[in-house]
Amino acid sequence: MVERMERNTKQKDAIHAALQECDEFMSAQELHRKLEDDGLKVGLATVYRQLNALADAGVADTVRLDGQQLFRLCGDDGHHHHLVCKKCGKTVQVDPPSESWLRKVASAHGFTVESHTLEVFGLCPDCQ
Repeated sequence: MVERMERNTKQKDAIHAALQECDEFMSAQELHRKLEDDGLKVGLATVYRQLNALADAGVADTVRLDGQQLFRLCGDDGHHHHLVCKKCGKTVQVDPPSESWLRKVASAHGFTVESHTLEVFGLCPDCQ
């Protein structure tokens, strides 16, 4: 059983390292393919579990694009938002809108703000 725990740690480290090599958002399938191309045998379910664990821990960002969940390691700068190219995946961190704007918009629709995310999807200059 100790051997199995070690293997999971190696897999987790490999998944984290592979994700660290990419500046753009990527899917679990893309990361799985990259790991296999690098010679690491790891199950797709393990990749999903580890990516979701990284996201739950606040170590990775996650966005949904065209029905697919994508992941990227977070910077160390706390809460942030992104512009994401729908064609090539290029990602740029942007400053968030003000909290007062968010509360005003929410209030206008009878909502209160408990949390928020903001991801803007479009085409980068190279893909336009």
